Amino acid sequence: MSDSETGLPDSFKLTRARKLAGTVAQVLRTEGVEDFQTTACDELDLIFEGIPGDRHSGFTRLSGGREPWYPRGTEMVNERQISILSVEELAEIAKLMELEDLKPEWIGANIVIEGLPRLTLIPPRTRLVFEGGAVIRVDGDNAPCRVAGRAIAENVPGRGGLDLLFPQKARRLRGLVGFVEKPGVIKAGEGMTAHIPEQWIYDPGA
Repeated sequence: MSDSETGLPDSFKLTRARKLAGTVAQVLRTEGVEDFQTTACDELDLIFEGIPGDRHSGFTRLSGGREPWYPRGTEMVNERQISILSVEELAEIAKLMELEDLKPEWIGANIVIEGLPRLTLIPPRTRLVFEGGAVIRVDGDNAPCRVAGRAIAENVPGRGGLDLLFPQKARRLRGLVGFVEKPGVIKAGEGMTAHIPEQWIYDPGA
């Protein structure tokens, strides 16, 4: 049977769409296509390709280890133009890794948000609408990897094994990746709103 109001089978639990507000704490970009770590800047000028000149800009990208269903190096759409992290989750990762601090630039952040609870668990299709007019569409969470772990190790001398520890401790805390839905300029200190869509757990047997 289906619920007459939602149109969903009775066994599907619907979570209504909602809006949550946050603040841009910091904006960053790479200095070139060879760089992984980012540098703080005054503003991000987003175009449809992403951040001009940034390592992850472009309409397309080449597949890697995250896409085992394609041969490595296959050209595919670039849904990973922008990396979005959380002030609160960075602090949580640092605590779990027993670090005094975990700076967002070490792990390639482009935008750092403050005030959005459990940022990494925000679902795909969420629209991040920034006060200046730019909109980023969330593709999904960004799984932590050893590349970021090695970058942390470079900045924390004397601690061995951080490249492996980061993927273990940062799971579901490493932030989001997304693409530019509407170009615009994003600056630190401006407000933003996450427009979270309706959600349900897909159960093909329901």
